[in-house]
Amino acid sequence: MYFAALLARTEDGWEASDTELDDVETLADLADLAREATADYDDDTVLVFIEQEDAWFGVVRVDGEEDPRIYVSDAAAAARSSYGEILLTDEMLGRDPGADDPAADLDALDLDGTEDGEPADADPADDPDADADTGDAVPAGPLGDTEILADLGVPRKDLIGLESGDALNEIAEILGAAEVLETVR
Repeated sequence: MYFAALLARTEDGWEASDTELDDVETLADLADLAREATADYDDDTVLVFIEQEDAWFGVVRVDGEEDPRIYVSDAAAAARSSYGEILLTDEMLGRDPGADDPAADLDALDLDGTEDGEPADADPADDPDADADTGDAVPAGPLGDTEILADLGVPRKDLIGLESGDALNEIAEILGAAEVLETVR
């Protein structure tokens, strides 16, 4: 089971609203959803909280028109989730954005079907020093901007130390938004 909420910081304090992510397919969609929450305010901070029971949680921070900042408590667990996949961008994972594009793979091949610089008769399995393909590996544990909430009172060390399950409540408590978050739970 998932829980998703928006916390918008306004001049009157934090406002919370639960949100459905069914129509959100990309990080850009999620950032737009967050910006819509503060349409009446200029450049306010919006936090998107997402959690999957006790498996993982994520925080996306949107400050005005700046690029969203992302933190995920367990990237490997989030990668197995449709909502987690939205947060795990190629940039976060250190992947080439076109790596999953079949056309990009074809561009790297010579006319004889070998990769650039690779001899036509080379077999990667014959090279004992060749590393295993880890291009799709997602690291277990925290990933992303560990300073995402530092200026709001949640230092890096505390954020990384939070256990999934009650983490979002603990963050909201530190922010002074526990009551408003609880109303949308």
